[in-house]
Amino acid sequence: MAIPVVYNFRSVRQRWPSAIVAVLGIAGTVGVFVAMLSLARGFRATLIASGSPDNALIMRAGSNSEMVGAVLLDAVHIIEGAPGVARSGNGPLVSPEVVVIAPFPLKSSGTDANVQVRGVAAKALEVRPGVKMVAGRFIHAGLNELIVGKNAISAYAGLDLGSTVRFSGASWSVVGVFDAGGSAFDSEIWCDSALLDQVYKRPANVYQSVTVHLQSPDAFQQFKDALTSDPRLNVSVDRELEYYEKQSRQLTTLITVLGGMVAIVMGIGAVFGALNTMYSAVAERGREIATMRALGFGPASVVASFTVEALLIAAIGGIIGAIAVLTLNGLTTGTLNFQTFSHMAFAFRITPILLLAGIVFALLMGLVGGIPPAVRAARRPVSAALREL
Repeated sequence: MAIPVVYNFRSVRQRWPSAIVAVLGIAGTVGVFVAMLSLARGFRATLIASGSPDNALIMRAGSNSEMVGAVLLDAVHIIEGAPGVARSGNGPLVSPEVVVIAPFPLKSSGTDANVQVRGVAAKALEVRPGVKMVAGRFIHAGLNELIVGKNAISAYAGLDLGSTVRFSGASWSVVGVFDAGGSAFDSEIWCDSALLDQVYKRPANVYQSVTVHLQSPDAFQQFKDALTSDPRLNVSVDRELEYYEKQSRQLTTLITVLGGMVAIVMGIGAVFGALNTMYSAVAERGREIATMRALGFGPASVVASFTVEALLIAAIGGIIGAIAVLTLNGLTTGTLNFQTFSHMAFAFRITPILLLAGIVFALLMGLVGGIPPAVRAARRPVSAALREL
């Protein structure tokens, strides 16, 4: 015979002060747990959104980042003639690019942050159709002009449309703002690749990477085989999506591990709070337990009843924590991308799966905190408790 669940609801309501302590502990743990996971998910999603299934990224063989790549102009010409490359009225859709890091002051603190400056070709927007100009215009080749991502213009001082910016000893005019759909490009500044090479006193016609727009995603393997088998080239060829997915792994893993460690420490505290609440309930309800046992409720029913009560407290805490952390969804923050050593803005991304994981984590804490007191209640001698009546 099972003890009615309504009994547990009444018990929690009657002992609300101690229950609230346990609920808040579990809610705080769930909030931190979901927030850290959403932070990692947001960072990963931002980087992966930078890649297109129709694009390929070419770097020097052995390079794990654009920052250390080197592709010569002669190689670019070979790439332009490879099979599978899409074309427009302006020719093959290929953008040889130069990537550097420049310091710009953050609006929030005034301290300098590393910003990725990308030197691009005139066909950069055709190569990346997901990037749209939302204000001003695209740069003109041969002029010291910049276009900035929507996150960069909001995060860094001095990048407003029409302003003049100085970095690496040259003056640049901000002529446009682009929207890259929430990808990592939104945190970048773009300019003419040849001028960027000159300003940084780099060898002419040497690029860090080449981005190619393919005729279709299916054309990738033919394109890759043609380049990797060409004895004139020493390059690596990746799908753009795969490249940015690799770039996200290190920091995503770090955030997830650190977040898990924090959640575990907080979870231990929340479990002790639940244990304290349930042990107190057992001590206060000795006569009730004895009476239920005398009425025919077995030890298993008592264990189940107290476990349900602990899970009820945990579920309330989990739901409160999940609702509270929802306020972070879409909130933009920024961090250092360890692969490029540049500052990147991204948003917390809270999904239904993360919220469900948070509630499951809460129920697990409730289970761990509820079973020992439940077992103690079931083992309580009925005769001794009845003599106290």
